[in-house]
Amino acid sequence: MKKYPPAYYSDYLGLDKLLSSQELLSKKYDSEAHDEMLFIIVHQAYELWFKQIIHELDSVINMFRHEYIDEVNIGIAVSRLARITDIQKLLIEQLRILETMTSLDFLDFRNFITPASGFQSFQFRLIENKLGLDPTQRTMLNEKGYRSYFAEKHQKQLKESEEQSSLFHLVEKWLERTPFLESEGFNFWESYKKAVITMLDEDKQTIINNPIISEEKRQKELNAHENTRENFRAIFDQDKHDELVHKNLRRMSFRATHAALFIHLYRDQPILQQPFKFLTLLVDIDELMTAWRYRHALMVLRMIGTKIGTGGTSGHDYLKMTVEKSKVYQDLFNMATFFIPRSTLPPLPDDIKKKLGFFYTTQQ
Repeated sequence: MKKYPPAYYSDYLGLDKLLSSQELLSKKYDSEAHDEMLFIIVHQAYELWFKQIIHELDSVINMFRHEYIDEVNIGIAVSRLARITDIQKLLIEQLRILETMTSLDFLDFRNFITPASGFQSFQFRLIENKLGLDPTQRTMLNEKGYRSYFAEKHQKQLKESEEQSSLFHLVEKWLERTPFLESEGFNFWESYKKAVITMLDEDKQTIINNPIISEEKRQKELNAHENTRENFRAIFDQDKHDELVHKNLRRMSFRATHAALFIHLYRDQPILQQPFKFLTLLVDIDELMTAWRYRHALMVLRMIGTKIGTGGTSGHDYLKMTVEKSKVYQDLFNMATFFIPRSTLPPLPDDIKKKLGFFYTTQQ
C-alpha cells in the first residue's frame, strides 16, 4: 500500500488563510462594530455552501449532457440533489443566527460596506443560471441587467454560464427522449385523455346534482370547473401549449411535459421511481430557493425597514418581487393540476409493464 506524507488538520483545511479572512471595515476606520464579525462570517459560510452546491450541480449537469443516461447515474443525481436540499435547509436556518444582530447593531457598520451587497453574490447568480433561470425572469435593478453590477471577470463568467446548457434544458431534453408514451396498440395520451374527460364529466354532474348549494354557488363552481377543463385542453393540444409557452405561461416543451406527467402518474413502476424522485427534488430545490428568498426579504425588512439596500436596491420591496418571479421549474410545480386518481389511470399493457419493471432470469 502506497504511503503518503502525513497531513496536518490546520494545513489541510487552510485554516490560517480561512480564519484570517475576516477584515472588519469598521475597525479599519477606527469605529469597530462588534457585530460586523458575525455579518462577515455568516456570509462567508453562505459562500462556502454555495461552492458546494455548484460542485453538486456541475456533476449532475455533466451526467445529463450525454444522449444516454445510465439508470445508475439517475440514482447518483438523486443523492446529490438531495444533498443540495439539505444544504438549502441549513442556509434558511442560518438566517436565524444573522437575526441575533439587531437593526441598530447593523447600522453601526452599514455605511462602511456600501455598495457591497448580497445582490453581488457571484456564486448565487451562477447557481441560478446553472439551475436554468430564464434571464427574462430577472427583476431589473435601476433598469440595468444584473451582470452590470459585477466585476468584469465575473461578468464574463456569468455570461458564459447563461450560454451553456442549464440543468433545466438538459432535463427537458432527457424527458423528451422518454420512451413508453406510445407502443404498438397503446397510446398513453389518448387513453389518458379519455380518462380525464370521464373524470371531468363526472365532476360536472356532481356539481349540477348537488342539492345543498345555492344557484349562485353552483354557477361559481361550474365556472371554476370550466377553467379546470380549459387547463386540460391546453395539455392535450400542442398548439395551445405552444401558445402558452410563447406567452411565458409555460416553459417546458409539449413532449417533455407529457413525459414528466407519465413519470408522475406511473411512479410506482420500478424503473420510474428514481426519475420521479429526481423530478421531485428539482421542485424541492426550487421551493427551498423561494423559501430562502422570502425569509431573506423578511429579515431585510426587519433589519432596515423600507430603507434602500446597501447595493442600491429598494431593499425589502426588491427582494419580495424576486420571490415568485425566480422559479425555474414552475411547470413541474403545476404538474399536480393534471393528476387523476390511480383508480382511473389507463392500465398499462403487459409489454410496457415488463419494460418498466425489473425482470431477472437465469438465462445467460
